[in-house]
Amino acid sequence: MRKGDWGFSLIELLIVIGIILIIAAIAIPDLLRSRVSANQASAVGSMHSISTAEVNYSSTYGTGYSPDLASLDGPPGSSSATAAGMIDSILGSGVKSTYTFTYTPQATGSPPIYPAYTLTAQPTFGCGTGNGNCYYTDNMGVIRYNTSVVASSTDSPIGG
Repeated sequence: MRKGDWGFSLIELLIVIGIILIIAAIAIPDLLRSRVSANQASAVGSMHSISTAEVNYSSTYGTGYSPDLASLDGPPGSSSATAAGMIDSILGSGVKSTYTFTYTPQATGSPPIYPAYTLTAQPTFGCGTGNGNCYYTDNMGVIRYNTSVVASSTDSPIGG
């Protein structure tokens, strides 16, 4: 090179690009794992929120638990059995942070009273696919998980 030339040679640029690619190859899998972990934490927190809202709903309206997730939804300060305002509209839709929540009340009598319910949370791409655990809870409030199939009442509790 002559004294007045500025810039990088092709070899120097290729070395820098190679170093950047190596760093990216190391960092991207960790980033994806942290995203899955964050979605799992959100799912567990959402299950806890729904369980708390169900207890509040039951004591407020006296008809047992809610007939569906949408009944727990509603604007803040709502006070009807069909729009209680106890959870946000995103969670009331049944899908949040790549998890699908399935709420199943158990009805008795006419008009129906709901003395029990089950709630599951599954990653949208399924359990055991590397996208997160599946979760289960019921009116007992214990959140359980399974790493490969849909969670049930026989699975291990979180933290247990």
